[in-house]
Amino acid sequence: MSDAGWIKADWPAPKNVRAGTTTREGGISQGNYAGFNLALHVDDDAGDVQKNRKQLAQRLRLPSEPQWLQQVHGCDVSSDDKPVTCADAISTSKPGFVCTVMTADCLPVAFCDVDGTCVAVAHAGWRGLAAGVLIQTLKTMPTSNKRLMAWFGPAIGPKAFEVGDEVRAAFVEQSTEFSAAFNKIDEHHWLMDIYQAARIQLAAAGVERVYGGGLCTYSQRELFYSYRRNRQTGRMATLVWIEPGA
Repeated sequence: MSDAGWIKADWPAPKNVRAGTTTREGGISQGNYAGFNLALHVDDDAGDVQKNRKQLAQRLRLPSEPQWLQQVHGCDVSSDDKPVTCADAISTSKPGFVCTVMTADCLPVAFCDVDGTCVAVAHAGWRGLAAGVLIQTLKTMPTSNKRLMAWFGPAIGPKAFEVGDEVRAAFVEQSTEFSAAFNKIDEHHWLMDIYQAARIQLAAAGVERVYGGGLCTYSQRELFYSYRRNRQTGRMATLVWIEPGA
């Protein structure tokens, strides 16, 4: 993976915190998965995926094997001391423990505290976001939310994410503030800004430092995999960890 295949998180995290998202550039996957697919569950050649993962570890000089989750669009959170196989977020205070989620339109959100003592990452599609996956992730971090910062990796953009009334209702019934994240197309369809919905939710939880956003996995086909665009496709990975000895 070249430097172009890694989007470094643009947030003022402590120097011992590393975070970012892979792109589809580089790698050896072919066909619908062409590029740097890191997911074993999408019917790509398993050998190619393992070679891509090995390349990821080498290029980023990862301190340990990434914690690959079985994601289910829920709100369970795994951690280094309470591991859960099926989860959509993972947190740690352990240096060298690499928290990882995979996405291809859903929103990946990385977290760290201002002192660099704890990190986490969450996979937030609309279902997980509505169910509270970000809030549940915050609850696993051993500090106040005001001492945390968040970074949004690439997700489907607000001009491409068309949803129905039921999706909007899942949010607006929780708080009318979420109305700002939906723009009406017709009687029963809306364009959802998943970045804005996440910002609203984090602000309500007291997370004041939020960075990233603005990319679109659906429209930027050379850079990103998109499930909504292609269905059979690969996955990017968003990783965050505390560098040992830093």
